[in-house]
Amino acid sequence: MDTLGALALATEPPNDGLLKKPPVGRGTNFITKTIWRNTIGQSIYQLIVLAILNFDGKRLLRIGGSDATEVLNTLIFNSFVFCQVFNEINSRDMEKINIFKGMFDCCIFLMIIFATVAFQAVIVEFLGAFASTVPLSWQFWLLSVLIGAISMPVAVILKRIPVENKNTTNKQHHDGYDALPSGPELA
Repeated sequence: MDTLGALALATEPPNDGLLKKPPVGRGTNFITKTIWRNTIGQSIYQLIVLAILNFDGKRLLRIGGSDATEVLNTLIFNSFVFCQVFNEINSRDMEKINIFKGMFDCCIFLMIIFATVAFQAVIVEFLGAFASTVPLSWQFWLLSVLIGAISMPVAVILKRIPVENKNTTNKQHHDGYDALPSGPELA
């Protein structure tokens, strides 16, 4: 899942907004405050949902029978994977709300997302002995996808939380030198 996710994001062609950004210096942190905000927010969402399923899922979802634990564990695993799949889509742009812009133009990204979902279906439905999973009902598949999809509105909420931008609060360029003054008053 991680390999395919990294490949999906690495194959995204650069957009105009990315190409207009100034270069980043060597000493600049690779993981920005924006990335931290999104990572921590998504982690909190996933931890809450998966913990609720883990500790009270059998009662909430009325899962019974001799394989109730296996069904619940498979549902948790499936929900976690779908959270990651939808988070790959969210991660296409860490700052903009419309993450779908240009997504359907990148065939490789779409194929990798599709392959991840197909591999997940094979693991859950057919590789039970190997992966310690049991086949899920269509209702639990739908619930897993829904839990994953909720990470998209969570991402919108997170993107509305402002983060301090180092370049706007500190008028230094990425290489440590003061930025050149600009504006209409210098013309």
